[in-house]
Amino acid sequence: MVVKTILLFLLLIGTRVLAQGVIPVIDFNNFFLSFQDGYFRSIEVQPILDFKAGDELVAYRDTRGNLRLYDGITRKDITNLNVQYQVSDHLLGYMIGPTLNMWDDGELSTLTYFARNFLVKDSMIVFEDTRFNTINTYWQDSSYMLSTLMRDLEMPVATGENLLVFKDNGNMYKVFWNGDIYEIDVWNNQQNISFNVGTDILCFNDPTTQTFAVFDRGAFYDVEQLPMVRYKAGRGFVVYEDNGGDLWYYKDGENFQLSNFGTDSWDVKDDIVVWTESSYFFAYCNGEKTEISNFKPLDYKIKNDVLAFRNILGGVNAFVNGQAYELTNMPDSNYEIYGSRVLVSLFNNSFIVLENGKQFKN
Repeated sequence: MVVKTILLFLLLIGTRVLAQGVIPVIDFNNFFLSFQDGYFRSIEVQPILDFKAGDELVAYRDTRGNLRLYDGITRKDITNLNVQYQVSDHLLGYMIGPTLNMWDDGELSTLTYFARNFLVKDSMIVFEDTRFNTINTYWQDSSYMLSTLMRDLEMPVATGENLLVFKDNGNMYKVFWNGDIYEIDVWNNQQNISFNVGTDILCFNDPTTQTFAVFDRGAFYDVEQLPMVRYKAGRGFVVYEDNGGDLWYYKDGENFQLSNFGTDSWDVKDDIVVWTESSYFFAYCNGEKTEISNFKPLDYKIKNDVLAFRNILGGVNAFVNGQAYELTNMPDSNYEIYGSRVLVSLFNNSFIVLENGKQFKN
């Protein structure tokens, strides 16, 4: 019995080690590969038509147009019919005509036979169902009807990774979060209310109370007593710029000032805030403010708690877990972030992967 328990434990651990997600690339031979356990492993040896990837899966159309999926462990045939498809870090949604299907954690299912528009986010699929003129969402193994409309269907006003804002049949703004629906308000004379939705929190200027408000874990809070100039939501926090140009950070009912020097630009995604002050580039992540560079990058990408950016020579640097890495100084290299890993594609179709502080090259 003890031996069986140990074997089962080792099997589960082994499965978790294998299921490290995907880093898909197309090499100089047109082979379709994914980086795993320090090596690039083959997915397809024949050229593919296209692919879309998240942290945990990659969906692609092979040379015959068949839709397939690879989750870091196995390759699965999805359909040999013409499809529209989208992926997130965890889900695949695809339409065959008006039929909307999905893949979630190894299981295929049909959401509706009367779909029109749809959107795939982190753990959520939002879609229009023309049969009963409804807006629906799939979240954590269940499908929810958000609203039945007596007018033309329209997708939600703002959609984040795990929550969304929509208008019901009476023009009432509502929030869907964690399987429940929360009412916001009706603003009949306001045509352009701007909601910014992050991973699990949203913020907006309330036109009735003239306050800056957030929706956080099932409740609404007034953060400031005046509307803010600009605001953006991340994962569990909100960043906003006041009328004086100061940058503020709100989380768990408390706010503090990130910068009072009049930022030139700033951005928020997932767990990271970035901004520039007099050409200095800063980041705030996991409670720490870091000067990333003494120049403003031409471009950058943020995902989870990883920042990758164009260095001053045109190559690629990264900032992960409080550590800075120089990946390449070759100009015009492309780069992507998958989970906590950074992929750099060089001009000759060779690759660099930053994983757990180590750099791997093919």
